Parts: sequence; C-alpha cells; structure tokens
Amino acid sequence: MLKLRDGIIELYKKVAISIPSDIEEALKTAYAQETDDNIKASLNEMLKKIVLSRKNAIPVCEDPGFPIFFVRVPIGISYQMIRDVIVESTKIATEKIPLKPNAIDSITGENSGNNVGSYFPLIYIEETTESLFIVDLMLRCPLCENMSITYSLPANLTINNQDTIAERNLEGVLKCLLHAVYKNRDSKCSPYLIGVAVGGMRDQVTFLSKRQLLRRIASKRTEENLAAFEEKALSEINNIDISKGRKINALSVKIDHAHHHPHAYFVDISFSCWANRKARLIW
Repeated sequence: MLKLRDGIIELYKKVAISIPSDIEEALKTAYAQETDDNIKASLNEMLKKIVLSRKNAIPVCEDPGFPIFFVRVPIGISYQMIRDVIVESTKIATEKIPLKPNAIDSITGENSGNNVGSYFPLIYIEETTESLFIVDLMLRCPLCENMSITYSLPANLTINNQDTIAERNLEGVLKCLLHAVYKNRDSKCSPYLIGVAVGGMRDQVTFLSKRQLLRRIASKRTEENLAAFEEKALSEINNIDISKGRKINALSVKIDHAHHHPHAYFVDISFSCWANRKARLIW
C-alpha cells in the first residue's frame, strides 16, 4: 500500500497547486466575453494565479479547505484499509506540501494540526465491477459550502422580488437554482461551477450535488431531459444581471437525480468558486 499512499500524497499536491485545464480554458473564454474592465481585471488575476501556482508548485489558495474523497474500488478490497491509507496520506501531505491544518474538534475547538479528525477528511467509498481503483479528491472551499442550499419541494420562493412556487419537477428545480444564485449574488466567488441534485433524502442530495462538481465542463448527461436542463440552466444564470454587468455568472451547471419517496422531494445546490480544486488518481 506504500505506492497507493505515495500516489494519494501526490494527488493532494496536484489538487492543491493545479486548477483543471478545462476550468482554466473556461475562464479564458469568460475573459474574452466580458466587457467591464473591473471584471476582466478580476478574471485576469485568477488566470495569473493559476499559472503562478502551477509554475512555483504552491497552493492556489492558502486555505486547502475540507478534503473530500470519492473512491471506487474493485470488489474484495478492504474499505478500512483504504480509509487508513487516506488518513496516513493526509497527515504526510499536510506536512510535506504543506497544507494549512483545518481539522478542528467541534466540541473542544482544538485543531488536530494534521488535517485528520472525526470524519475529516470525508471519505465516500463504493465497490465497482471494474478492475481499476479510482480516487477523486476535492478540496472543498468552506465559503462555497456555506453558500450551498437544500430545498424541500414544493416551496414558496421569491426570485428577484417576484413570488413563485417551485413544484416537484425540473421547472421547480430550475427555480430553486435561480433562487440560490440570487441569494448569493453578493458573493465574490463567481464565476461559479454548480452541482444540482434531486432526490428523497437530504444527505443523499448533498452527496450527489457535490459529486457533480467532479464532472468536466464539457461532459453531458445521456438523458435528453437532464442534458437540456443543464444547458437551459446555465443560459438562464448567465442571462441575469446579478453582479454589476458580469456576463458569465457560472461556468457550468451539472445535475444528478435519485428516486424519492412520495412524501419527500429534496433539491440540493452545491456551489464551487472558480478554484474548483479536484483531480483523479487511477491506480
């Protein structure tokens, strides 16, 4: 397991210092489309920061945020062994890269000093029939997590000073998304990447919406109705003036869904700032 441990340490380093190329290209496209000098200057600073961080091998953001692992393992591999390797790798990466220690005991207020604690990092593991061992790591910004919202539908919403009802359908999901974007219009984290999920349990949809943030910008759903939703939602978000003339409020919108119980229908909206720090290890 030493090779896996070293691989995860390198994964931490890659995620911390290198923004994915598709996001960098989307920011360049946004820069070309914006006309406001202040917004263009802000985007230019983002792009310069991406280049300097990669060149000098230093974290893009001083705060590494909350590490979240999405792991897929072949049948028969011990989940506990994987968790132990991730925990050990996290301790080493915190010291080696280095990463700011963020794991604080919620009861005592003490910082563990190594980014390891109770359910920290957060690790999701699932079995797969494939032979490959796949580890996705996301360094989740806590400010973006604070922006994220879960809705229970149907819901009465006010969007841009207009009252509306979000019903249990994709149109209602879109209303929740627009409500969340307006609610966070004063944030300085845009342009966003946004994950959306629909389902029957709150913990279910928060997991699924976060996982959507792992998808590449160009990826499309195979279901026609969901692919159309993603395209329409992104267009509507970018056609509203919520940030003093900004033309590109979001770089992508991705959606997933699960079945729900007749008496529970939840929608979760997960925001990520432009620095959507993520990468994959295939072992």
